[in-house]
Amino acid sequence: MNVIGYLRVSTEEQASSGLGLDAQRARITSEAAHRGWTVRWLPDEGYSAKNLHRPALTEALHLLAAGEADALVVAKLDRLSRSVVDFSNTLATAKKQGWAVVLLDLGVDTATPNGKLVAGLMAQIAEWERELIGQRTREALAAAKARGQRLGRPRCTPDEVVAQVVALHDDGLSLRAIARTLTDASVPTTRGAVEWRPSTVRRILTGHRLDLEALASQTAEAL
Repeated sequence: MNVIGYLRVSTEEQASSGLGLDAQRARITSEAAHRGWTVRWLPDEGYSAKNLHRPALTEALHLLAAGEADALVVAKLDRLSRSVVDFSNTLATAKKQGWAVVLLDLGVDTATPNGKLVAGLMAQIAEWERELIGQRTREALAAAKARGQRLGRPRCTPDEVVAQVVALHDDGLSLRAIARTLTDASVPTTRGAVEWRPSTVRRILTGHRLDLEALASQTAEAL
């Protein structure tokens, strides 16, 4: 059985001194000798587990997807991921593509019935976490809107350009007509482009409306 032995250390000090890598390698080597694995080593040195965007891990996932290895083996779960959602997504990918995930510290091997049970539980926890985050986000956005707080990025368009866009809109011009008028007048966009697009005009009008709503809310609270 061909497996990928994935190793990870997080800090620059660990990366330069090798702290932690030897222990991980020794743990996987011992298990490989016991189970007859052929190991291909892929270490990520100096990377955190906050996401899955790591060179060696990316290479490992490509090899597994291509069928060049049968399992991804890590000495500890936190070497692979600290995110329940990321770990669950990895398990789902492994199941779909037909390779296993082996966590030596937890004794989990998704090629076994017990491992599949753990994978299922992790998937349910991840879904619960997604729904909880979504609910909190919706509640926070609703509360901010109720306070008249503007949502999104701060406006960078100069006030005089916003006023010009609003005036043209109040005159009854369409978004496309406003964009054409501003382009013909050589009015630069927020990013310095020479050509205006209807979508840019729409964003400015939306931002202006949010600014007015926030001002109205603040005025009402002051009265």
